[in-house]
Amino acid sequence: MDDGPMGGGGGGGGRQREPADTDALYKVLGVDKKASDSDIKKSFRRLALKKHPDKGGDPEEFKKIQAAYEVLSDPEKREKYDKYGLEGLEGGDMPEGGMDVFDLFFGGGRRRARGGKRKAEDTVYPLKVSLEDLYNGKTAKLAITRSVMKGEPKKCTTCRGQGVVVQMRQIGPGMVQQLQSRCPDCTGGYRVQMKKERQVLEVNVDKGASHNTKLRFSGMGNESPNAEPGDVVFVLQQKEHATFKRKGADLLLQKDISLSEALCGFKFVVRQLDGRQLLVQSKPGQIVRPEVTSGVPYVMCVEGEGMPKHGNPFDKGRLFVLFTIVFPPNYSLGEEQMEMLKTALPPAINDEGYDPETVEEAMLDEIDLNELGKGQGASGDDDDDDDEAGHNGQRVQCAQS
Repeated sequence: MDDGPMGGGGGGGGRQREPADTDALYKVLGVDKKASDSDIKKSFRRLALKKHPDKGGDPEEFKKIQAAYEVLSDPEKREKYDKYGLEGLEGGDMPEGGMDVFDLFFGGGRRRARGGKRKAEDTVYPLKVSLEDLYNGKTAKLAITRSVMKGEPKKCTTCRGQGVVVQMRQIGPGMVQQLQSRCPDCTGGYRVQMKKERQVLEVNVDKGASHNTKLRFSGMGNESPNAEPGDVVFVLQQKEHATFKRKGADLLLQKDISLSEALCGFKFVVRQLDGRQLLVQSKPGQIVRPEVTSGVPYVMCVEGEGMPKHGNPFDKGRLFVLFTIVFPPNYSLGEEQMEMLKTALPPAINDEGYDPETVEEAMLDEIDLNELGKGQGASGDDDDDDDEAGHNGQRVQCAQS
């Protein structure tokens, strides 16, 4: 994931970090680091059947199994974990239901920052941007409100600074269950008064940035006792565009053209996302077909008129144009026009000979396909059943000699 322009984790003070542990989750599932997605899924199912609390398994151990599978079954999260360990997993990467992988495996806080302190949760904001913003880039100043500490934190007497409390619950004769939960009277083992603080952040959206790109501002999030401040993360949300659809670095435009344009060439102007007027035209003699093959639409493209590529905005994708040929409604041709078209176009493919004395003529009319099966006689089967059944629905059998 790319950091925002004002983000950047970085090391500090020349302090050396210990190598990240990238094996723990694989050990929980009992698979090798090179295991395939299928192997990971099979191992999780096997462990889930064996370790589920309903089967007498330990709830905490089962949570670890679930958390490990949530990370390793997602290619993006697995890649982050393989590179950076649990510290590389962001707030949005946590498993469903708010499970905290770092808490589960190491207890206490979420991520450990420099100096061994845990790191407070990230604050995530969606940021809606237009396709024009992603094409041209954009800088915006956004105001956020964060929680900061007022005064010095004091160790909680309820949990004795542990951040969690343990309760014992009897579940049967001679059977006691130990339940661990977050302390209701403190945050992370410390009590402190909090206040709200307003901050204005300058957010830079790079050219070619994509939907769900995360822009990170390190240390600008909420404060928490005995912890490094969290980060503020803006997640780009691309809005629908009236003209273009985007896929990667390519753009798609749907365009209606007439039958004459499909056969004789076309020109039309497209307003590009940077405001340029782009004249799109066919090559001389080029014909637009309704389909390439059955069910496959006919498309053309213009090289270099798609989206800028993130990291190299001077290199752009392609502009795809998907055509729909609009045939003239309620329009008939005269004899002279038909003869001219027959001369200009390829010969007919249905030109078999016939004897006019023996064939019967059948003229076609336009009709909706939904009318198929609704013609006269459609209820004939029901009529036959009624005839066969006789009066009052009683079936009548034919006498046999």
